[in-house]
Amino acid sequence: MRALLEKDKGVAGLNVLLSVITMLFVIGLIVMVFSLMGAELQDATTDATAIAVINDTTSSISDVTDWFSIIIVISAMVVLILLTVIIITAIRGSGITAG
Repeated sequence: MRALLEKDKGVAGLNVLLSVITMLFVIGLIVMVFSLMGAELQDATTDATAIAVINDTTSSISDVTDWFSIIIVISAMVVLILLTVIIITAIRGSGITAG
């Protein structure tokens, strides 16, 4: 029970950033698997309509990785905001500033 009540000092949302990076890594692996499967399906099919549908689906799934940099920047901004809030709370709690 005591471990639940203890707070990690100095992490300031690091767990959030690490979780987002891990999530993006897993999404990247899943996208890679779907792209490889789409290529194999496209090679195994002779119907032109099916090939077009598989190509469109694989292309749209593989475009997901374009958003990774934006997601990392937004999560880093959230972590910096959390760090700023922790610093402001620590300064107010220390009694350095008046009321």
